[in-house]
Amino acid sequence: ESFFNSLKNERVHGTTYATRVDAQADLFEYIEVFYNRSRRHSTLGYSSPVRFLEEWISKHGDQQSKAA
Repeated sequence: ESFFNSLKNERVHGTTYATRVDAQADLFEYIEVFYNRSRRHSTLGYSSPVRFLEEWISKHGDQQSKAA
């Protein structure tokens, strides 16, 4: 429910799309490029997926260096 509220307020409200394809492309960009990559997830310790992955790679890269 909060996702759809964010989508409407941040992207769709007041926007007129020329075609359905334009609307789909814009919504895809919002969801996949912005929202999913930047929003914080409680299951990831309230980090964004990108930040979580960066920290995970950094941590595990350090562990592999120490093991070698």
